[in-house]
Amino acid sequence: MRKVTLEELKQLALNSKNSLWSKAKSVVNDVKLYLHWSAGRYAQFFDDYHISIDGNGNIYVSTDDFAEVKSHTWRRNTGAIGIALNCAYNATSKNLGKYAPTDLQIEAIAQTIAVLTNTLGLSINITNVMTHAEAADNMDGVYAHNPYGPENGCERWDLAIIKTGDPWMSGGNTLRGKAIYYQQYGVQ
Repeated sequence: MRKVTLEELKQLALNSKNSLWSKAKSVVNDVKLYLHWSAGRYAQFFDDYHISIDGNGNIYVSTDDFAEVKSHTWRRNTGAIGIALNCAYNATSKNLGKYAPTDLQIEAIAQTIAVLTNTLGLSINITNVMTHAEAADNMDGVYAHNPYGPENGCERWDLAIIKTGDPWMSGGNTLRGKAIYYQQYGVQ
């Protein structure tokens, strides 16, 4: 893992853009961003994701090529970037616990989404930017697999909520809304 700035993230996305779009089109999709939590601790990294954000909001990459296929979202990895918050160890839907997403992580992922969507020419909507909980239940209308998310057995519910007590399945809308703010008003 290598720590990067938002400007470096933008350059990596720019360098990967043509290949990423080519791979996405090979599976008849636009480029997608999938948002996860690692189900680990704040400083625990996994190579399954292109981008990871630690508990302090620092951004790390596991590759310099965002077109590299990583194993982050079942049957949805080609032409997609996996972004994970390092958090949610022992989380439950009623209590996100000791490793709940931090405010710094939430702002960093929103800024990351804004930078990537601007650079890759994507709109910020559920079609292009999804939590794993949303993707697991095919909420973008792409049926790459049988549903396996919160509405269908809840195997994967990453970011269905981002704070304990949030309305169920509000996480994606919250993160996309914050990203739209950063897209419109600039990333600091």
